[in-house]
Amino acid sequence: MTHLNRAVDGLARGGPIFYTGGHTGAELTFEAGQAAAGTWADYINVGMEHGTFDLPGLDQFMHGLADAHRARQTTEPMPAVIVELPVEGASAEIVRANAWQARQLLARGVHGLMLCHAESPEAVAALVEAMRFSFRDGRRGAGGHVSAADIWGVSPQEYLELADPWPLNPDGELLLGLKIENRRALERAEETTRVPGVAFAEWGPADMSMSFGYRGVPADFSRPELVAARERVFAACRAAGIAFLEGATPETVEGKIDAGVRVFNAADEETARCGRAFAARADGAS
Repeated sequence: MTHLNRAVDGLARGGPIFYTGGHTGAELTFEAGQAAAGTWADYINVGMEHGTFDLPGLDQFMHGLADAHRARQTTEPMPAVIVELPVEGASAEIVRANAWQARQLLARGVHGLMLCHAESPEAVAALVEAMRFSFRDGRRGAGGHVSAADIWGVSPQEYLELADPWPLNPDGELLLGLKIENRRALERAEETTRVPGVAFAEWGPADMSMSFGYRGVPADFSRPELVAARERVFAACRAAGIAFLEGATPETVEGKIDAGVRVFNAADEETARCGRAFAARADGAS
């Protein structure tokens, strides 16, 4: 193990990694956190863009996750928790005005943030700034690091050193993902994916479809303009050297790994099992 964060550890090894959790409906209780400690997933997505911004519930969930993970007495890294932010990435001003969301979530001990509608590289840079401590020219101050350190199982001083975006900081344990999911975001995809501190991005097919005037249903995703949007975001990720996120099934995961997808919204454990087995065979053959 090289990282405390299971998702960072997987990406640092070349991936793939797999997540579970939807855009709404997360059960944020101590007991749910305990149950999540045994998940097959590398990270748990908590949707707060559309789901309830439930900080007390998230606090309980994180304590349950941490307690159960410690009780397992395993050397495996803790499954990460990444929260989809309510704030959208339309401008640096909007992100800075809502930076309190990042401070509150990180103080609960979450391992990463997802910026929806990442339209502006300046907005992305402002979020990176909000995630970093002030001694690294960020805006995050003292106080919340103590509660977060307790979740991570490290001292407050160790947390200060570890809580920094990866791969900008190779020793960092925080992840920042982007949803480049509308036409305005698409036009600046190459810039936003190059912002230092970003680890992965996706093209958000449903929202992208809506931005083209459709209704966000899977039948729309194969339209030529949507296919072109996906390819542009994927190409931007490759050029920036960050991971690309996409959904998969047991039948499609191998081909997507072969094409270079490294972060997966896996509908079930079987998809992750098939993907990991394929990646292991590929590593063994190389």
